[in-house]
Amino acid sequence: MLLFRKYTSLRYSNIINMKKVYSLLLVLIFALPVFGQNKDAVVGKWLSESGEGQIQIYKKGDRYFGKLVWLKFPDGDDGKPKVDARNPDPAKQKRTINGLELLQNFSFSGDNVWEDGTIYDPKTGKTYSCKLTLVSNNKLNIRGFIGISILGRTEKWTRVK
Repeated sequence: MLLFRKYTSLRYSNIINMKKVYSLLLVLIFALPVFGQNKDAVVGKWLSESGEGQIQIYKKGDRYFGKLVWLKFPDGDDGKPKVDARNPDPAKQKRTINGLELLQNFSFSGDNVWEDGTIYDPKTGKTYSCKLTLVSNNKLNIRGFIGISILGRTEKWTRVK
């Protein structure tokens, strides 16, 4: 009888220890995404989906911005650098497109998403609300929209190494 009680006690003790181990593992598994998120993961140079431009995303304070730093075809038909001719502000229509800040004022909202920013399209001269979603370390979805996100389109950018 004493042997049975000792064996049962050991078995019960092992079960409790295993429960503690499993509980700890569960806590770690659910905590990893929280600790693994990097607000600055979006920072870097990105190639647009069309391959026509590269955008350098950088941080100013706690906000994120993106500047056009390379164009596949930097010059217009006249041989001069392309300018922001379609901008609705006449004072900005003579500035060159290369070096233009296209992405403005994004904040990190968690889950690899940056929101509340805008994107400027120099081809149309229009500015849209925008959301950035980091799909993987080298893939970034850019969702430009008017009003609500469902009324827009998504471009897929690739990180430049």
